[in-house]
Amino acid sequence: MERVRRILHCDLNSFYASVELLSHPELKEQPVAVCGNPENRHGIILAKNEAAKKFKIQTAETVYQAKRKCPDLILLPPHHDLYRHYSKIINEIYNEFTDRVEPFSIDESWLDVTDTMHLFGGSGTAMGDLVRETVKERTRLTISVGVSYNKIFAKLGSDYKKPDAVTVITPQNYKTLLWPLPVTDLIYVGKSAFRKLKCYGIRTIGDLAVSDRSVLSHDMGKMGEMLHDYANGLDDSPVRSATEPREVKSVGHGNTFSKDLENMEEAKKGLYPLAETVAKRLKGYHLKCRGVQVMIKDPDFRQISRQITLSHPTQLFKEIFDAAAALVDKYWDFTKGIRMLTVTGINLVSADTCEPEQLTLFGTDSFEKREKLERVEAAMDKLKEKYGDAIIYTGTALEKTEHKEKDPSE
Repeated sequence: MERVRRILHCDLNSFYASVELLSHPELKEQPVAVCGNPENRHGIILAKNEAAKKFKIQTAETVYQAKRKCPDLILLPPHHDLYRHYSKIINEIYNEFTDRVEPFSIDESWLDVTDTMHLFGGSGTAMGDLVRETVKERTRLTISVGVSYNKIFAKLGSDYKKPDAVTVITPQNYKTLLWPLPVTDLIYVGKSAFRKLKCYGIRTIGDLAVSDRSVLSHDMGKMGEMLHDYANGLDDSPVRSATEPREVKSVGHGNTFSKDLENMEEAKKGLYPLAETVAKRLKGYHLKCRGVQVMIKDPDFRQISRQITLSHPTQLFKEIFDAAAALVDKYWDFTKGIRMLTVTGINLVSADTCEPEQLTLFGTDSFEKREKLERVEAAMDKLKEKYGDAIIYTGTALEKTEHKEKDPSE
């Protein structure tokens, strides 16, 4: 008989806001939101407490929009170092219950407690309650816990009842509890996927579960098949420890600018540090990219994403920069400024196993130039490693556009 897994998904409730309120307990019952600095172009809501949720304050909406809903909303600045500190502490607590802990984001983690459940109460419900109470006792923060037999349903369980609650999703109750939920509650159903699903009249997880899998496969490929499986509880993906090595599938870096970029010259200056960081990280991973992707966001938060396949794998800054600049130049209309840029190296391969570049009939000029460029960039990297990034620049970098760097994963 196959053993049934027990997976917990632990989600910190209103994490940023809850951490801030540890220093401001007097504000606990008042509507509070954490936001970026409007003067630095980061004036959006990052998190809100339970009192603010009653006014339908939404994460990622502007401070202006939030204030219209709740004029008395109290705004607090973020302290990301503090959030990382508490995230580390809480994941260390999770590791006391199992060595199979997989962080999903700064405030969410999966725990596989199949092999340790008998040590802590003998059931998923008892285990969820014990983890929840331990986190609250040691940190004064609360979590919601989903308990199920797979990762997808465990995550839906942690979202089902908040705050400070445990919800158990079983093979017997998942249709009753989960199928009426909006399909957008399912992991990986973003705006693009929802638009496609809506064309088939799919609005709930139940609609998705009973839909024709072959039709979804034809229209959405493997993503359609995967979402159909998820809605039916067909997920056997393992909970992977944070210490396990993971395959790097892309390397990207982005930033939001303090002033809109209004022409191609400014865009190139903005692209420079992004391409430089991507190249540096590729070299650190000992990888090369076969393609480059650029994501562009305008002042109204509309965005486009474009990519190009390279003639040969690369980890050279210049080639990544040139490809990114060509994409912006070809696809962006500067009647709209650029608020944010992200450059990503995609279709990665090992730097050791890359196929050699195909030479032309007229000699090896291109190959020799790339070899020379590799030597130049290697020398620059060594200088920067020894003396700091400011020790040397290429001509493109001498007049960098003012920016504030941001990891796209944040």
